[in-house]
Amino acid sequence: MNARGALGRYGEDLAVRLLTGAGMSVRKRNWRCRAGEIDIVAVDGDVLVLCEVKTRRVGAFEHPMAAITPVKAERLRRLAEVWLHRHGGPPGGVRIDLVGVLLPRRGAPVLEHVRGVA
Repeated sequence: MNARGALGRYGEDLAVRLLTGAGMSVRKRNWRCRAGEIDIVAVDGDVLVLCEVKTRRVGAFEHPMAAITPVKAERLRRLAEVWLHRHGGPPGGVRIDLVGVLLPRRGAPVLEHVRGVA
């Protein structure tokens, strides 16, 4: 695994801990299909949550939250449709969340969880 892949995996590990700590149940990580990849598939009560995780070092290219462009949001909605078609989901519908992970030069990572981004 290259450094970028390791950074992303570390951010996803932190995001899983955050989501499970908030009471969500993680069903799948890094689910792929021809339309793309969902970083984390979780359930929050009766809602299916598809979670995009963006990890950045402080001072890097952009803030993680800037990564959800209209194009990315549309891709996430398409992925949600594919997941539901193949696997179904709980009765409460679907929500697309983002977990941004900022890694400072020193100290603990800073995580931000935004619900319903797309």
